[in-house]
Amino acid sequence: MDMGRSVVERRIRALAGARLWLGGIALSLIVAACAPIYRNHGYIPAETDLAQIEVGSDTRETVAEKVGRPSAQGLLNDIGWFYVQSRWKHYGARAPQEIERQIVAVTFTESGVVQNVERFGLEDGRVVTLSRRVTDSNIRGVGIIAQLMRNFGRFNAGQFLN
Repeated sequence: MDMGRSVVERRIRALAGARLWLGGIALSLIVAACAPIYRNHGYIPAETDLAQIEVGSDTRETVAEKVGRPSAQGLLNDIGWFYVQSRWKHYGARAPQEIERQIVAVTFTESGVVQNVERFGLEDGRVVTLSRRVTDSNIRGVGIIAQLMRNFGRFNAGQFLN
């Protein structure tokens, strides 16, 4: 009888150990699921690459060779190239939140020569100029840049089905 009792006790202890082990794994998975995930979308050239662009002498072709072509070109008059990058934070079942956005705008003259190289950021919902190399004080296309900053990433998949 004592021998039967010790076998039962060992099985109970083994079962309790297995439950503890499975509980630890479940807790680890829950904690890992709550960790934020960061995703980067888009591309902006590095500051060192932008420094290679010479305002007043480079053209669209030389800019394409130095930093590559953007995914968004001038929307109205082909006045410039816009490089857009954003960083999103995904946290559990919550909706993704955009935590950072930057736009690099390279504007050209009508003859295709670089006129301005500017970097914009988004802080507190407002467009903020981070750096600017301008040949003259008149900056064209700021309205387009402001629209890109406000509307990038805000679309409905249903819009593409119609």
